[in-house]
Amino acid sequence: MAKLLETLARKQKCYSLHHVTFLLLISLVLAFFGYCYLNPRSQKLENRLFWANLSARELGGLKIVKLSKMAYPQPDLHTPCRKDVLVVTPWLAPIVWEGTFNIDILNQQFRLQNATIGLTLFAVKKYVIFLKLFLHTAEKYFMVGHRVNYYIFTDLPDSVPRVRLQEGRQVVILKVQSYTRWQDISMHRMETISNFSRQRFLSEVDYLVCADVDMIFSDHVGVEILSSLFGTLHPSFYGFSRLDFTYERRPQSQAYISKGEGDFYYIGALFGGSVQEVYRLTKACHEAMMVDQANDIEAIWHEESHLNKYLLYYKPTKVLSPEYMWDALSFYSWEKALQGRHAVFKKRRFRILQKNLTAMRN
Repeated sequence: MAKLLETLARKQKCYSLHHVTFLLLISLVLAFFGYCYLNPRSQKLENRLFWANLSARELGGLKIVKLSKMAYPQPDLHTPCRKDVLVVTPWLAPIVWEGTFNIDILNQQFRLQNATIGLTLFAVKKYVIFLKLFLHTAEKYFMVGHRVNYYIFTDLPDSVPRVRLQEGRQVVILKVQSYTRWQDISMHRMETISNFSRQRFLSEVDYLVCADVDMIFSDHVGVEILSSLFGTLHPSFYGFSRLDFTYERRPQSQAYISKGEGDFYYIGALFGGSVQEVYRLTKACHEAMMVDQANDIEAIWHEESHLNKYLLYYKPTKVLSPEYMWDALSFYSWEKALQGRHAVFKKRRFRILQKNLTAMRN
């Protein structure tokens, strides 16, 4: 009996020794990996490997992103970028002016997103004649270095001109119905963009820019305009009181805005954002116009009136200054009221073409 007890005691000591040795080995392994993770040198090496892999990644056949340096002047917290204009709204949305952004920083950030931008144009009836100049100037100034799909809605697909495009950019022709009245052509734009956003654009592009075709680019228009939802200040109402805005003032219309409401007057010729947000906007505007139609009323400025109503209650996350919607006639005719304030416009980026509207719409 005594020998049996002695044998068992020896085995327990042996098991305890093995157990302690095992725990010591586990502790050493954990300590080693903990040191490697927390050691700043190891973290720097890991970061270098991450950025090296990122810098070698090619995005959609365009340009290789290299982020070895981010060298640019340091922002000065005591020096505002512009002192002569409002650069942020009361709901903290940036108002984009020349001098308020660094395009090199923005280009790098958007290339990291690997974003594709869609640009919608409606070239119906006689308006197809504006396509060639629009596309030529867009290729020179619009989203240079980024992938772009030009979505051209037209009733005359054979009249769409062939324009040489940069790498990663394409023209997509989409046939649409024409209407007798130009007002109906204009208002059905919201319905068309809404339908194609849901059916197609969501799977093809990341952002949508919705523009009028009777325009030309005359300076850089790039990713600085992109945001979840953006609108553009109408050049004819820059610096005016909300009481002077030509909002829809009849309560019977879904576009109605009362005298005491309103931030800015937005133009219908340039708006956009993420595909999801543009879908929500265009769907809401189209449905509101259908209600008006059922009630036998048409808003004063058609889809633009409904756009302003929507952006009043669903605030844009970015606002473009009239530098992005330059109309020489508007500014010269209102020069007295502006009292020289047109000098704040440093660039004329996107310009409205002068034309005979009566002849074009007949």
